[in-house]
Amino acid sequence: MKKLTVMLDCSRNAVMNVKSLKEFIDVIKSFGYARLMLYTEDTYEIEGEPYFGYFRGRYTQEELKEIDDYAYNKGIEVIPCIQTLAHLDAIFRWATYRNINDCDNILLLEDEKTYQLIDKMMFTMSKCFRSRIINIGMDEAHMMGLGKYLDKHGYQNRNQIFLKHLDKVVEIATKYNFKPLIWSDMFYRMACKGNYYENVTLDPNVVSLVPKNLGLIYWDYYHKEKEFYDNMIIGHKQFNNEIWFAGGVWTWSGFASQNNYALEITKPAMLSCYDQQIDNIIMTAWGDNGGECSFYSALPSLFYAAKIANNVTNMDIIKKEFYEIMGIEFDDFMKFDLINQTPYKNHTYYPYNTSKYMLYNDPFMGIYDSTIVEGESEIYKEYIKMYQNLKSKMPKYEYLCEFYKSLSEVLLYKYELGIKTRKYYKNKDFNSISLLIKDYDITIRKLNKFINSFQKTWYIENKPNGFDVQELRLGGLLLRLKSCKNRLKQYINNEITIIEELEENVLNADGVSGEKLRPNAEYFNTYTINSTVNHL
Repeated sequence: MKKLTVMLDCSRNAVMNVKSLKEFIDVIKSFGYARLMLYTEDTYEIEGEPYFGYFRGRYTQEELKEIDDYAYNKGIEVIPCIQTLAHLDAIFRWATYRNINDCDNILLLEDEKTYQLIDKMMFTMSKCFRSRIINIGMDEAHMMGLGKYLDKHGYQNRNQIFLKHLDKVVEIATKYNFKPLIWSDMFYRMACKGNYYENVTLDPNVVSLVPKNLGLIYWDYYHKEKEFYDNMIIGHKQFNNEIWFAGGVWTWSGFASQNNYALEITKPAMLSCYDQQIDNIIMTAWGDNGGECSFYSALPSLFYAAKIANNVTNMDIIKKEFYEIMGIEFDDFMKFDLINQTPYKNHTYYPYNTSKYMLYNDPFMGIYDSTIVEGESEIYKEYIKMYQNLKSKMPKYEYLCEFYKSLSEVLLYKYELGIKTRKYYKNKDFNSISLLIKDYDITIRKLNKFINSFQKTWYIENKPNGFDVQELRLGGLLLRLKSCKNRLKQYINNEITIIEELEENVLNADGVSGEKLRPNAEYFNTYTINSTVNHL
């Protein structure tokens, strides 16, 4: 029987509140999961470190103990999941931590103050959780040793400085009776010029120096071929360490989960784990670039992974058992994915986050207008009706149905606003521009409604901290829509004779001049890139 874990990202603005987290624990227990990881970069309280997680919605130690107690009584082990090398962006905005910043979001290695902080992290985790397993992170430290460390020590072999740091952190973990885990990618990146997914034989000298009490997590959220997972797992076995596998339920691409894509990649991964006898499996729910997506929207993926991991592959059985547990049809839950799908795109190649980049696509600069086929926004009329009808089928998650319904109402008008604006302007069609101004007004009203729905969803599931980011983003969009509308009014009233942004032609959104954007290339998940080409 596989030992299944769910990892929830509580570091990218959205910190799930204790009430919602308890409800989530109940659900994953019913799905057959045995463990929960809370991914906390700095979102937990450390005594004597007031700026660690400051205003970030950090869990108090009392809250962590309450979560651990609740989970323990439900038969769920809560494993702390922290960072001891990179991904510590938030702390480095404060002067107190800048002296231990190598570069980017990376700690300064071989500095005593770094290890004093890590010791405090471990001590805190040891007090708050029963589990003696801890995930110490150490992934994606691409520029490790190339910033302040380079200034202090000169260029050093990066494998050596990584292993030296790893030894020190494992020593601290052992001091608190923890068995540590790390994400495995840095071993491969240093050997393969930054690449992770390379099936290579690693330097035996490096492999021999990896602490034997360390678990290695092979994480992969992308591949559809079982053979690929087989080869990577076999490659990991050269370490002679315990191997864990981490897949993903794709909650990190905007407002909606990508359950359809998650199912495609999960099946070959789980079947590989079954054949390769990997018993410890983690399903990650990340929240990249804002934590906009509800983790509850990924329940179909989480249930599917639990069944496939135990070699239950009949989809009819999976859907039947999901309904027996949730009282909601599997296929109804899957409809949350649809908000990213429009009729003219090939959605089988890669997950699309259309609802995010088209929400923030500027109506005058139109950097994503090259992805649009005129008329495709009409699909949102169907989605509005669909999400309205779902409310009665899933009353517990009615607020999520309203969330996607209100976002669909915005996109119905906002989606093609830019291409219509540019077309009418180029044609000097003043009458159509005058009518289009009404669409700007409707979009603004619908956006206000969506903001209210988003806020309700956020406050049900998360701590208030972090929603300020969403309000700043969406508030900026509101102001921009009003500004564009007013300039159009000035234009048709002959108060201005030109709108400079609309004079420029739209280029390919992927940054390569030529034909219209390839339909399998549309995945844009960074707000700053979605909203403007200028500096924020």
